Amino acid sequence: MPIDINDIINAIKANPEQGFRELMSRFKEPVYWHIRRLVARHEDAQDAAQETFVRIYRSLDQYSGERSFSAWIYRIATNEALRVIERNNRRAFQALDETAADFTADAYIDYTDVEAVKLQRAIHTLPTKQQVAFNLRYYDEMSYEGIAEVTGSTEGAAKSNYHLAKEKIVEYLRSND
Repeated sequence: MPIDINDIINAIKANPEQGFRELMSRFKEPVYWHIRRLVARHEDAQDAAQETFVRIYRSLDQYSGERSFSAWIYRIATNEALRVIERNNRRAFQALDETAADFTADAYIDYTDVEAVKLQRAIHTLPTKQQVAFNLRYYDEMSYEGIAEVTGSTEGAAKSNYHLAKEKIVEYLRSND
């Protein structure tokens, strides 16, 4: 049975250590994979995920409830992913060819699945906002409202970024057959 978000928030307030364990059990994997799709390298994703949970813990008292708790967490995770990319002073999203060994080391992409490889290459050609919107909608099945909350934009901008990303991905896949 999934853990209710309000139960996690109440558990953290009542017993921070236990509540944080519940938070980690609910969000550790989805946050890691959200970050991983943005930064590509496993080590960078681990660092950003760890920092995400440190920031969540330190700023939990600042959570106002204006946006959903999940969106608040994903926003922190997205910001951490972007911070890692910037800190490493490299192109915002590396070409998959440059990091193939990192992906295959922990089965991020099944390199025998040619279509999955093409999709990841296409995603990594997108501008940051479109890549975030696409990943949140396609992989995390987040609503446009949720994407807007995560990205600090409007629902219309979230829809636009997602649809532009889809069009660019389709065009990339058609031109790279």
